[in-house]
Amino acid sequence: MLATSAPLVAVELISASIWVGGMACLAIVAKAARGVLDESSQVAFFRAVGRRYGIVGTASLLIAIAAGLALSWPPSSWSRTIDAAVVLAGVLVVATIVGMMQARAMTALRRKVITNPGDSATEGALRRGRLLANGIRGLMALMTLAIVILAAFAVAH
Repeated sequence: MLATSAPLVAVELISASIWVGGMACLAIVAKAARGVLDESSQVAFFRAVGRRYGIVGTASLLIAIAAGLALSWPPSSWSRTIDAAVVLAGVLVVATIVGMMQARAMTALRRKVITNPGDSATEGALRRGRLLANGIRGLMALMTLAIVILAAFAVAH
């Protein structure tokens, strides 16, 4: 049985909203920035945004997970739905860490491409890195959606 603490539910909803809204906002901002900023400005911009969102987004994700665990405590009362949501949340945290590491590697690659234009090996690595970044972000979005659906199902039942 899920707990019904109004303050805890509010914390859960706010932190989950920041996480989900932040992901959507980053996708929109990234598309716009690529259309109006030159490459070196993009590197500086995404580095600054990434550092700030890394703190806010990661904190909101961890707070949402902690609030969700508190609302569903104790584990002995968990259904398979909650078990699945908890496992997915753990995988999402790992994917977030991997995504942050990959973003740092992309910054280094972009800088290298800027300083060495025409280096086909680095440009190829950058293309592959973009594909990997898109895959990681897509996986994170799908896991987030699955967690939200599982949580809604658990609350409804």
